[in-house]
Formats: sequence, structure tokens, C-alpha cells
Amino acid sequence: MSEHRSTIQRPVVTEKATALREGNQYVFRVARSANKIEIRRAVETIFGVHVESVRTVSVPSKPRRQGLSVGRQPGWKKAYVRLRSGESIERIENP
Repeated sequence: MSEHRSTIQRPVVTEKATALREGNQYVFRVARSANKIEIRRAVETIFGVHVESVRTVSVPSKPRRQGLSVGRQPGWKKAYVRLRSGESIERIENP
């Protein structure tokens, strides 16, 4: 169970992610090393739902500066998870 918790880091709460929930799709920030099979198993185990499909996106790092110092914001991995019709994740819908 703890390996599933490290795979799914947190849900992404943005305007686009909220709009996708109407289409039975949820967005999560996941571990960079996680593959689609691991993400599917983690979502099914943690939330008790059936996953229909998983799509992943690697978000690139971005340059940032504060004053004279220049650095980079780290990159991360995002997963779009589509559930079977009629199912939802209540913990994300009603925080």
C-alpha cells in the first residue's frame, strides 16, 4: 500500500482538471519513475474504482529567477486517469 502512496503524490486542482472531471477523468501528480500500469494499480487500490485508461505527460522544468540568482523549477510527471462510466472519486470531488 505504501508503494501506491508514493506513486500517486497528489491530485492536480486546476481549472482544466476540474472541467475534466465532468468527463469522468482525473489528473494526478505522480512519481517520475511511475509507468501507466503502476499508476492504474495505485488508483484502483487507493480509491477503490475501476480505471479505463491512463495517459501520462512529463512536464518540463522551467527557468526561474529571484533577484540576481537564477535557477530552475523542477520538472514533474502528470497522469490523466479515465474511470469507468458511473464511477467517481468522492474524496477529490468533495474535499
